Amino acid sequence: MTGNIRIERIETIGPREIDGLSDVLIDCVEGGASVSFMWPMTRDKADAFWRGVGESVARGERAVLMAEDSEGIAGTVQVIWATPENQPHRADVAKMLVHRRARRQGFGDALLAAAEAEARKAGKTLLVLDTVTGSDADRLYARGGWKRVGEIPNYALMPDGAPCPTTVFFKALQG
Repeated sequence: MTGNIRIERIETIGPREIDGLSDVLIDCVEGGASVSFMWPMTRDKADAFWRGVGESVARGERAVLMAEDSEGIAGTVQVIWATPENQPHRADVAKMLVHRRARRQGFGDALLAAAEAEARKAGKTLLVLDTVTGSDADRLYARGGWKRVGEIPNYALMPDGAPCPTTVFFKALQG
């Protein structure tokens, strides 16, 4: 617990989690975050995404961390274990999402630290991720000691269809 932030790894994504995580995802996309989805971001699309993530968790392919405060679910991040067999030491960090009502309150830092801790517990020594260049997340990762690999122009689209670059980061983990 950091302040009023509670982080937990969820082993099952049930109706309560789908509802709250969908709220966070919809809020992020409606706020303009490039997190794989385009406008309009519907509840059905968000719920289907989280059901699929739940199936992946059940198969042991990823860990989902959820952040809550007194108002409910406010953020999430995933650590994806499913990598090629020649990369058992590595994991991907994905879908770092913080609801706009909870930003600039330490949720991103807390989620990132929790994701790194989960990876260490799983014996991972290298994490990788990508994020929109120049975004709040870009600055969060740099502050957290992640190393920039480079920038890829026109990598993805913002929810409104505008192209955006991405920056690739890595972090070597110490035991």
